[in-house]
Amino acid sequence: MLGRRAFLEAASLGLLSACLSPSDLFAQDPRPRPRSKSSGKSAKAKAKAAAATQQTSLEPSEQINRILGQARTDGRRLPGMVGGIIRGEELTEVGVVGIRKIGSTEPFRWTDLIHLGSCTKAMTATMIGTLVDEGKLRWNSTLSQVFPEWAAGMHPDFQPVTLTQLLSHRAGFSHDLHWWQMGQGRSVVEQRRALLAEALHAPPDRKPGSEYFYSNTGFVLAGMMAEQVTGTPWEELMNRRLFEPLGMTTVGYGAPGIRGRVDHAWGHRAEGDTVTAVHEDNSPAMGPAGTVHCSLRDWSKFAALHLHGSVGGVSLVKPETMKALHTPKGGEDYVGGWLIAGRSSAAGPILTHTGSNTLWYCSIWLDTGRDVGFLAATNAGGKPAEDACQQAISLLRQHANPDDRPRRR
Repeated sequence: MLGRRAFLEAASLGLLSACLSPSDLFAQDPRPRPRSKSSGKSAKAKAKAAAATQQTSLEPSEQINRILGQARTDGRRLPGMVGGIIRGEELTEVGVVGIRKIGSTEPFRWTDLIHLGSCTKAMTATMIGTLVDEGKLRWNSTLSQVFPEWAAGMHPDFQPVTLTQLLSHRAGFSHDLHWWQMGQGRSVVEQRRALLAEALHAPPDRKPGSEYFYSNTGFVLAGMMAEQVTGTPWEELMNRRLFEPLGMTTVGYGAPGIRGRVDHAWGHRAEGDTVTAVHEDNSPAMGPAGTVHCSLRDWSKFAALHLHGSVGGVSLVKPETMKALHTPKGGEDYVGGWLIAGRSSAAGPILTHTGSNTLWYCSIWLDTGRDVGFLAATNAGGKPAEDACQQAISLLRQHANPDDRPRRR
């Protein structure tokens, strides 16, 4: 795992390095993915408007296929790879190489569902931004304010922890907890509340606010803040407030596809020289930190929202809220599910992140100053997947802008 400074140094050379380390606790039988009802005519109209901005047909480009093939140097360890380029509001070029599953000849399709891992975090933060706009939460809302019934049992150091600190990995929480021990037989929301009790009772690993430490736990607690003030599960909040308005119709939670079928790409686990297809994911309780899956096109709609500020006239959050999601406090470089990798121009920051449940790996790079973004994903985890996604993003950037070559200091 690279540190943030190493990540940023690689970014300055035109490369995307992984800085995130996912949990290795997997589900054997992921819970059914929740689907919410439509939130009304307004959401339907917004979804229609967002969908109208997408081309009716888009075929893989030979050039993008070659780029992905060049990045995916080890087909035995990386069964397949998909990627694309976003310009403004639209996914304009896509490519795909390889197969859905080792042991099958079924080709990986660019329309297949892909697991986003920790790239879910920016989605959670954006949904929370809609609650901030409505006054249901504030960026400086504290854990003791939002969970008054738990305040007396919280360790004193955690009581003043703010929503912003949770969304910036500065709240003092551990990277992960034992997600599968959060109360089997309970609902996902009840499991998260069991997590809250465990995480807040013990002393923090480090003093809240004192340093950056990447934490899935913190993002789950941020998602729980949203659940607390609305009385609605995180999954339903995501569907109603984010995915439906953006016309993201393929979104689900957990492992993509149907167990036992090769209807979409499978994730793969590498153990030594053995690579095995696996239909698993992390605990559903971990959702706000990283269980979303969707198609490349739908991922691009969310990316375009942050790249361009709106999709098909749908902006979802106020301009000042979007700015807050892209602007770390002084001296910091992570906020709202994004690592800020500098600026290509005065117009806006470069937003980037990676995601992995150790069976998939994906990378996103959004240059808001140039209004262009890049996506890459592979149905495998580990260092080869990290390197391939890093290389794919770099090559896609060079393809989109030949002057955007790696810079040497």
